[in-house]
Amino acid sequence: MAVTLENADDVYGYYAEHRQPRLKARFAHFALAAKFRPRVSYADDSRPELAQAVKEQVRLVICINHLADTDQYIAAAAVARSPIRALIGRIRVLAKNDLFDDPRQRANLDMMGCIPVFRARDNDPETAAAASRRMIAVCVERGVGGDSIAVFPEGTRNDADPSTLLPLASGFGQIAVGIAAQAPVAVVPMGIAYRAGTRVGAAVVLGRPRVVSADEAVADVTGALRDRLQHAVDLARARSAH
Repeated sequence: MAVTLENADDVYGYYAEHRQPRLKARFAHFALAAKFRPRVSYADDSRPELAQAVKEQVRLVICINHLADTDQYIAAAAVARSPIRALIGRIRVLAKNDLFDDPRQRANLDMMGCIPVFRARDNDPETAAAASRRMIAVCVERGVGGDSIAVFPEGTRNDADPSTLLPLASGFGQIAVGIAAQAPVAVVPMGIAYRAGTRVGAAVVLGRPRVVSADEAVADVTGALRDRLQHAVDLARARSAH
């Protein structure tokens, strides 16, 4: 089955049912941690809160700033070095659809829990919007079923000013509010900053989980995350300099 916009219904039908091979996913996460060696730290003493959220089976919507094409590897490596590691094999990662074109790469993406996203800027906007609604519904379904979700809410790499977040898309908020109607869920910011000239040893800062309720406005969830993610980015940038 090709991952194309014309085939979006079948694509999302597949990913609504797809299950990761958890043992392979764990191996891949820890291999990435050994390769990239991110330096993980916590904003506002968030570590115990993250551990408690995982223990209580709170679904996490992990929101990551986007700087480079290695961000997904750094994020996975950071997960392996944090209390979130217990969720490996149950984290779905949103990734742009053209990454699924190569069969070998797609196999790796499936193993890592990725779900394709058809961005409006890369496709017919109206058709992409319909696919986006289906994707959000699949993410909500997976979240209610016990999965966590990882997203890059800026929607594209920040090549302008890495110190300041781009405008955030609202999709993660829609996913979080949708999950909240049926299961406990919290939004978690993850800030990444690279040292000059290398992708090894990036500073990664995890913020405190913010519980989302079903009656919250998506705009409020988005606004709250922006402040918290910017704080995590600021801390990561400061720590990457040392």
